[in-house]
Parts: sequence; structure tokens; C-alpha cells
Amino acid sequence: LNFPLSSNLQSFKAAYAGEEPTPSKFQREVSAMLGQQMGWIHVFEYRTAEGFSLDLADPKSKRAIEVDGPSHYLRDVLSGDSVVNGPTQFKARLLRRLGWRVADVAYYEWDCRSEQERR
Repeated sequence: LNFPLSSNLQSFKAAYAGEEPTPSKFQREVSAMLGQQMGWIHVFEYRTAEGFSLDLADPKSKRAIEVDGPSHYLRDVLSGDSVVNGPTQFKARLLRRLGWRVADVAYYEWDCRSEQERR
């Protein structure tokens, strides 16, 4: 099987990065809390040089927040716990290898907290 990965890399990246982000209300809430109330200056929907979309990022320091809704989780059938899915884990692993420090805000943790606790 002859598959010239390197020659197709740019077209793969263009296809991956070509999707427009669709920010959620949850993502906007977290951004507002961190920006307006806590003073964290960040870029909303930042795209890295490699084509990764980060929900909230400070490119200078390579720090980011990923706001993870239900599509980022699976339900463990034995325990009933929410478990981060494979694609989300893989993206986090790649970003770490690229030098990013990424924190996650899970929807189920955000929803059950008061505004004071969210801060």
C-alpha cells in the first residue's frame, strides 16, 4: 500500500481546519466569566498553526481552556460516570506535545455549581 502521507498533509490540514467553529452558550458563559469577571485576556475560538481549534486561549503563554459539552463524554455503563471520549483525549495529548497547557471545564461540573463556585 503506497500512501504518501507527507504529500497530502496540507490537504488534510485544510479539510480539518476548514470547519467553522460553532460556539455554545456554555462556552460563551465561561469566556465571559474568565474575561469580564476574572480578567483573563484570551482569544475566543483560537486556531493554532497546526489547525487545532481551542475554545479559549492565550497564544503567547500557550495556555487554553477547552469548554467540553456532552459530545466530549461517554457514559461508563458500570459506574454511570462520565468519561472523556477518545477524540477529546487524543486532541489533548497532541496539544500537550505541542507545548500547550490545557484545562477542561466539563458541562456537568459547570451546571451543578452556583455562580460564586464557578469563580
